[in-house]
Amino acid sequence: MPILVLFIVLSFSMYVFYKIKFVRSSLPGERQFLRSKSGISLGLFVALFGVNQLFLFQTTVTYIIASIFILLGGLNVWAGIKAYRHILPIAADEAEKNRAL
Repeated sequence: MPILVLFIVLSFSMYVFYKIKFVRSSLPGERQFLRSKSGISLGLFVALFGVNQLFLFQTTVTYIIASIFILLGGLNVWAGIKAYRHILPIAADEAEKNRAL
């Protein structure tokens, strides 16, 4: 599945992008905002990697490990979305105050 590989590479590159922005940021609200977005990207990477393994190999061990990857990736995406929704108004308020200075 070439489209799946494309999404895997895209999600990993977004994870690296957000982590680099996280390191370079100095505002605490923006750092938490970028951390949540990188968590979503990492979760997508892990879950899509698990789905990809299901297509490549059809063994019992692969099914077990792929299901663990899909479960952990889904939990990471869920936690990242929850954190994103919580921190979005705080980060927007912080950015507005920083812009006023």
